[in-house]
Amino acid sequence: MTTQPEYILEENLVNQLQELGYKKVTIKDEDDLINNLKTQLEKHNSVSYSETEFKQVLNHLSKGNIYEKAKTLRDRITYTKDNGETGYLELINQIHWCKNQYQVTHQITMEGKYKNRYDVTILINGLPLVQIELKRRGLELKEAFNQTNRYERHSFGSGKGLFQFIQLFVISNGVNTKYYANNPVKARSFKQTFYWADVNNKIITQLSEFSKYFLEPCHLSKMITKYVVLNTANTLMVLRPYQYYATEAIVERVKKSNKFGYIWHTTGSGKTLTSFKTAQILTNLEDVHKVVFVVDRKDLDYQTIKEFNSFSEGSIDATNNTNALVKQLSNDTKLIVTTIQKLNTAISKTKHFEKMENLQNEKVAFIFDECHRSQFGDTHNRIKAFFNKSQMFGFTGTPIFKDNSVKNALGKRTTKDLFDECLHKYVITDAIRDRNVLKFSIEYMSTLKVKEGVTDIKVEDINTTEVFEDPIRLENNVNYIINNHSRKTHNKKFTAIFCVHNVKTLIAYYELFKSKKQEGLHDLKVGTIFSYQANQLDEDANGFIPDEDYEDFVAEPSSQYDTKHTRERLEEFIADYNSMFQTNYSTNEFYSYYKDIGKRVKNRQVDVLLVVNMFLTGFDSKLLNTIYVDKNLKYHGLIQAYSRTNRVLDEVKSQGNVVCFRNLKEATDEAITLFSNKDAIEDIIIQPYEDYIKSFNEAVERVQAITPTFESVNDLVSEAEELEFVKAFRELMRVKNVLSTFTEFSHEDLHMDEQTFENYKSKYLDLYDAIKSESQKEKVSILNDIDFELELIRRDEINVTYILSLLAKLSDAKKPQEQEKQKKQISDILESEIQLRSKKELIEKFIEENLPLVTDSDLIPNAFEDFWTIEKKSAIVNLSKEENLDFKKLVDLVSNYLFTEKEPLRDKVIGVMNERPSLKERAKSSKRIITKINDFIETFINGMG
Repeated sequence: MTTQPEYILEENLVNQLQELGYKKVTIKDEDDLINNLKTQLEKHNSVSYSETEFKQVLNHLSKGNIYEKAKTLRDRITYTKDNGETGYLELINQIHWCKNQYQVTHQITMEGKYKNRYDVTILINGLPLVQIELKRRGLELKEAFNQTNRYERHSFGSGKGLFQFIQLFVISNGVNTKYYANNPVKARSFKQTFYWADVNNKIITQLSEFSKYFLEPCHLSKMITKYVVLNTANTLMVLRPYQYYATEAIVERVKKSNKFGYIWHTTGSGKTLTSFKTAQILTNLEDVHKVVFVVDRKDLDYQTIKEFNSFSEGSIDATNNTNALVKQLSNDTKLIVTTIQKLNTAISKTKHFEKMENLQNEKVAFIFDECHRSQFGDTHNRIKAFFNKSQMFGFTGTPIFKDNSVKNALGKRTTKDLFDECLHKYVITDAIRDRNVLKFSIEYMSTLKVKEGVTDIKVEDINTTEVFEDPIRLENNVNYIINNHSRKTHNKKFTAIFCVHNVKTLIAYYELFKSKKQEGLHDLKVGTIFSYQANQLDEDANGFIPDEDYEDFVAEPSSQYDTKHTRERLEEFIADYNSMFQTNYSTNEFYSYYKDIGKRVKNRQVDVLLVVNMFLTGFDSKLLNTIYVDKNLKYHGLIQAYSRTNRVLDEVKSQGNVVCFRNLKEATDEAITLFSNKDAIEDIIIQPYEDYIKSFNEAVERVQAITPTFESVNDLVSEAEELEFVKAFRELMRVKNVLSTFTEFSHEDLHMDEQTFENYKSKYLDLYDAIKSESQKEKVSILNDIDFELELIRRDEINVTYILSLLAKLSDAKKPQEQEKQKKQISDILESEIQLRSKKELIEKFIEENLPLVTDSDLIPNAFEDFWTIEKKSAIVNLSKEENLDFKKLVDLVSNYLFTEKEPLRDKVIGVMNERPSLKERAKSSKRIITKINDFIETFINGMG
């Protein structure tokens, strides 16, 4: 069977869309688009616009960026009629979403920096709201994704910028089809593209099937009007299918019954977004008096507070003041976000009853985030008893079943006992299959000394404290982390949590890290936080993570402590933290410290966060990829803790790393079986080391079948052959990326030695550089949209500082063969490290011309800095001369760019020119200058160390 060409795929899609109810319209360019827009808006609003009136509308539509245009789409536009009255215009009907005008067109040509022709465009009321880009079967979907990014850079913003009204993109090669929300290019990620699925999570990949369900006009406009979220980061988010089905299930439940229900969506799948969207939609139902979104105070880190307050400003604070909540409950506030602690106070204290009693017979919908945690005490019963017509809905990633329930004063209760039936399920195996979360790599490290003849030991069976807290064992664990942390976190590109079984052990671990740092044995930034309430029994005994309520331990007077030891120790550790980050926290500002340390973990400013229970549930950070475990975990506690590591980010983050200093294998298998099924273990945990070695060696064979030696990459004659090499070597990089995180990884196990890999890598980067330079000449290439995934081979620790250390070795080398060896090593590194390639010629110039004049290797850094300063100044002077730019203004422009990290706007670049180009040439001229500025920064600023 021959590969289906794109134009046939396109024709078939347009025909199918017509059958679904879209009207085909021919639109060649922006003029046609604007004329059609006027006609469609007149039809939708049942009105005719004069030229003057429509000009006002068009001016309004042309303003703003993608986010602002998304807001405009959802607002009514005002304009002044010719008779002086104010007119109102609706761009899309959000209440009755099926009552809009639907059209389809293809091959619209737009010209901006370059001329682009788009595949298939769906117009709603004349506005291009959905863009579909197609690739022929056999090509990677990511190429279509990269093509839409090029269009955004080159032409979507041109003219009146109407293509920036796009809400959703659809990309397909016929057999695989995905959708995603529109955003600026820097805010897009292929990881945030989604398959559609049915209600049972069976994904729909074929373009024709996808179109039948997702692009059906009513469903598509419902997705745009109801299920695209404009968030506080000024970006658009679209819900995934399981989020859509969960929201729809709750809304239907509220419309048609008074029953409760819960949503089981695995940890990391975006439950908070789903529950927020549900709350928003419920507030628009007439029968619903109020919607109360309930969270546990424990989850409220800095980012969560910011997100919650975007829905209801000021509803979340860090105080115990319940008056604000009571006021909101008693006035006309429809959507309330509160903590379970404040809600409990509001319905329990008699002083609030007078204001609250009117609510007792009103229909109030409660949505509980992370309902497996805070719903098993008296509070649940109190809420039910107070609100006679309440409907309660819970969201959880790890429901409580009979097997993992814990007995309390009210007996053993499950999630079903409290919330009735499960309305929608999306378990961890679904999320891993859809690549919405990552698999786990779990290693069990034995650091116990056991008697001779004992081959295995279940650590859970040893209950002697002396074994767990043996100083030698603790030191071995710390040494393991020091020796392997860079490996696990890809040279600190990511961060880690270390959870231990009690505060006493945590203190011992912290002291070990601190003393070893003082001895110069590591440079890890270790932070810690723990509760200092009165001593309690070993909370680790049953393997569950208990709830910690801030009020319980922050509000107690110090006289109630059994010992001042833990609080005083925490004060010492916070003082270390203050010294590290120039802050001024203490246990008196515990909650502020909690927020700050959470924020710094998310920003990679803390390498290892040492905890007992905190941050093991409800804490989301994409830059956290490793958890070290020295505590017993079971069932939901285990899955919740492990799941801190498996948020999807980029190609480098290929899995969540779990390092267990206890034998938790049986507990892990039991937890996976409970929350998915027994057969799912292989789907959730990555393959063993040996399997990845085999995969790597097979990938080596594929690379060498195309290019037997690294020199033979030069002999590839066609772009098609180059593409095959790029894909084969990229797969090799992907496997090596996973392999490098295993503790036992050694290059000796591979069928390609390290130097040969580096040589192939250099050729791979040569191809990337060639394509980059060709694309700047507007040459069309099949390699233009291929993703080289350079993040897999970027090593930030290999920088100019590292090269200077090698130059010192070269300077100190006495024998000619030793000097040549050092020179070759430096040359190979400059060739194979992406961040150093731009510096290669200059460093080689320094080696040839300046290094022989340096008499002492200790003086090399100073000599190099002088050389670099001269070359940098020369480069910026040459740039100003070549492009006829004002030198001082150019220096200011570059300085501002470096400070703000925002690329200069076109007008700012034009302002630096001594002679302004014609309007026609401005876009091309400013783009050329920005490219040269970026090259200057890449050469002289980035990667210096």
